Amino acid sequence: MFAALAPSRSLLRRAVRAFVLLLPIALAACVSTQPPPQQAVRRIDPAYAAMYGPRPDEPHPLPATDISEVDPRFLRREVAYYGREEPGTIVVDTQSRYLYLVREGGRAIRYGIGVGKEGLAWSGRARIGRKATWPRWTPTAAMIKREPERNARWAGGMEGGLNNPLGARALYLYDNGRDTMYRIHGTTEPWSIGESVSSGCIRLFNQDIIDLYNRVPVGSPVVVMQGQRLFDVEDEMRVSSAF
Repeated sequence: MFAALAPSRSLLRRAVRAFVLLLPIALAACVSTQPPPQQAVRRIDPAYAAMYGPRPDEPHPLPATDISEVDPRFLRREVAYYGREEPGTIVVDTQSRYLYLVREGGRAIRYGIGVGKEGLAWSGRARIGRKATWPRWTPTAAMIKREPERNARWAGGMEGGLNNPLGARALYLYDNGRDTMYRIHGTTEPWSIGESVSSGCIRLFNQDIIDLYNRVPVGSPVVVMQGQRLFDVEDEMRVSSAF
């Protein structure tokens, strides 16, 4: 009775043959034959690569700024301008993280900015009272209190250089001859452009603050806006060119 239940030799041979044939397919299912997905690398426009390239002619030779991870809308460009300010005016839109240098014909050069706590402490109209190349930096009492381990040692001031938080240039805003303590300056932290950061006033890429510094004389008017956008509609679609 039990012999009737035993499989025949031919049936066993067929079963073994089928197992051997199917084994490579089973193993292949455990190993991916597809190459791992590669992260897309954003192509940098050559015009921007040159714009943010090294500046070996500076008193402190300035290396290129890595813009590969920067949102392109915060790179310097010429845009349509719909405000009412006169050509030559600097307009700081802290909410949108843009600074505009108004030009003729309804145009402006737009720069991306980072905004620190000091940059949110004042708004209104002023003028550039002083300009400085590779400026000296002295932290305020509030900055020392907020980050003593970082800032206390510089209470007497830090000489200009690549590690100086004010970067390559600074524009000092005055109101009726009085220093507002508000600065437009470069940065040692290019990743902070487009962001709200812990300290500083209005910061630009070093290459951008150099460009702005060269375009505006002492006495130029400045308008700083807080809590409101300069334009209701973003103007990215009206960009004419990188500048």
